[in-house]
Amino acid sequence: MTQIEQIFRACRTEGRRLIIPFLTAGDPDLEFTLRLANELSRRGCPIVELGIPYSDPIADGPVIQASYTRALARRITVPAILQALAADAARGPAAAVEPASACGGSGATKPHFVTMVSYAIVHRIGLQEYVTSAQRAGVQGAIVPDLPADEAQALAAICGERDFNLIQLVTPTTPRDRAVRIAETSSGFLYYVSVAGITGERRSLPPGLLENVDWLRQRTPLPICIGFGISTPDHVRTLAPVADGLIVGSAIVRRVEGCDGAGGADPRRARIAEIGDFVGDLIAALP
Repeated sequence: MTQIEQIFRACRTEGRRLIIPFLTAGDPDLEFTLRLANELSRRGCPIVELGIPYSDPIADGPVIQASYTRALARRITVPAILQALAADAARGPAAAVEPASACGGSGATKPHFVTMVSYAIVHRIGLQEYVTSAQRAGVQGAIVPDLPADEAQALAAICGERDFNLIQLVTPTTPRDRAVRIAETSSGFLYYVSVAGITGERRSLPPGLLENVDWLRQRTPLPICIGFGISTPDHVRTLAPVADGLIVGSAIVRRVEGCDGAGGADPRRARIAEIGDFVGDLIAALP
């Protein structure tokens, strides 16, 4: 059982849900990314989704696209990201996976990372090499949004051999029989995309979302995490009853923008605290 799976098992035992923050690796730089990830873990987010910057993102809205552009302009590379993760992990152990603390207990200092990464990047590096390098850096799994489940057998086999989670996506337009098949090939958790479209903050959630996720929950033992558009405590209160986790991306990435180190002795510390308070409010809205 992987650490991600252990975390969700602990959460189900405790009847708790997770907020999973999304951060763009290297925006504005890798030091900030890791400081923020560690702060969010301390606040109660044991899993952090880390976006690997890519020049042609598949389903990301303008906020995350802009963050990728900023990171790429600073010449952030996959080896640099993995080296930074490994160095940060070496400074202390990841949060212990124990029933009493694994499910978002405050005080944890190291998150468990899963990467959101384009298959073009994985393919260029090599499937085996990407998984090996990611694991060496302490990464627990990957979400590969441009790899259809029907074409994921080779990567899924490598991930299965290495206890590395390959997290698949289901969208509102996925036929129900196909959604069940996708769930059967996913590991760690199932990523349910809340809307047919791109990432970004939204004032309201689409009709039928609760019913669709609840239908799928009855057909898979896999934890289901909902992403795209979640940005307010009201969203959290609405979706938490049918979800194991809620993924928050654009609302966090937008708050990172402009934190380039100018304007004070340590403006980043204040920005990290501000984002931590925002995520803390979302955690407080969980049942």
